[in-house]
Amino acid sequence: MTTLTLISKPDCHLCEVAREIVDTVVAEIDDEGEVEVEELSILDDPALYATWWEKIPVVLIDGRLHAHWRVDAARLRTALTAASEPTETENR
Repeated sequence: MTTLTLISKPDCHLCEVAREIVDTVVAEIDDEGEVEVEELSILDDPALYATWWEKIPVVLIDGRLHAHWRVDAARLRTALTAASEPTETENR
């Protein structure tokens, strides 16, 4: 299972665009339900605010920074596909 986290805030135009790209890409590639999408608001968490307030929207894949400010659909698709592929030890 791959976790994609979108860190955003209400009334943020770039966040809305990022959400649309995330939704579209996940719908295209995730027919097995292998990608879990969670959205967190910087307004609900002081630590998130302190870390990300000037970079939202932020996309994390399995807790690692993938993108901030702008999300590229092709790059996200590639990253999610790679993250969802079984590792060598899972293939055994």
